Amino acid sequence: MKFGYIFAGQGAQKQGMGEDFYKHFESSRAVFDQANLALGYDLKHLIFNGPQESLNETEKTQPAILTTSVAMLKAFESLVNVKPSACAGLSLGEYSAHVSSGSMVFTDAVQLVKKRGAFMQEAVPIGVGGMSALMGLSPEEAESIASQASEFGIVEVCNYNAPNQIVIGGELKALEMAHEFAKNAGARRVIPLPVSAPFHTSMLKPAEEQLAVELEKITFHEMKVPVLTNVNGRIVSSEDEIASYLAKQVTSSVRWIECIESMKHMGIDTIIEFGPGNALSAFVSKIDKTLKVLSIYDLDSLYDVVDFIKKQSSLEEAI
Repeated sequence: MKFGYIFAGQGAQKQGMGEDFYKHFESSRAVFDQANLALGYDLKHLIFNGPQESLNETEKTQPAILTTSVAMLKAFESLVNVKPSACAGLSLGEYSAHVSSGSMVFTDAVQLVKKRGAFMQEAVPIGVGGMSALMGLSPEEAESIASQASEFGIVEVCNYNAPNQIVIGGELKALEMAHEFAKNAGARRVIPLPVSAPFHTSMLKPAEEQLAVELEKITFHEMKVPVLTNVNGRIVSSEDEIASYLAKQVTSSVRWIECIESMKHMGIDTIIEFGPGNALSAFVSKIDKTLKVLSIYDLDSLYDVVDFIKKQSSLEEAI
């Protein structure tokens, strides 16, 4: 088996996520405790006890998901000796991928995504922009719809999640027109997303510029494992490029389809998702059904994945 690791993005958060890992693994406890110290407030208490409304605030959501994802990764690493061939994460998840790769120190990452969340929220006032998922349309059809709707305001493709699940975002009036165009084009469903800003569009340019300043202050290290960037779905060639890609990522479309296709081209046949929920695993299955996809989101799923890997390793040794 050749492994790829993928990490959850914003939207997967839920009260209580990761609490069972905190209770059962010292390595996971250390991650939550480091996050509290780095942020200067009790993130752990917020994650475990809510309220959900506060956990949904972008500035808190991003460090919460990063912390939970890394805590799950550390528990997994304490149980099996596996080295991935590549790492990737959806939007925010790219920071977890860099922590996994060793290119970014966790405490730097958690402080950085707190600022990232604040910059992204402040860039566009609430009620001005939004995002919608177009179900059942190809990337080319979604691009055409965004282009048509752009006559009425900013509309751009935000996420290429899967071949028939594309997310668009922009100004609300123009998005409404895009909804009509999408239905007329045969979209199976058009789903307005519960987000407060049009992430991964040009409307987030102020956030990109602010984040770029903060990224210049971070010391990046050599990647022990290749990391794929959302910006183009390709491997980041050196640590010198990390800051640039993470800044551009804020306003660039998330090229998730290309990230998974790149993993496949690298010979990866088994992908493990870390983080609350398993939405990315569903995307991967739609992108390439030949890939084995495993999800770690609670203790039961953790032990299921560990058991699967140990059994496969035993079979390979026997052969």
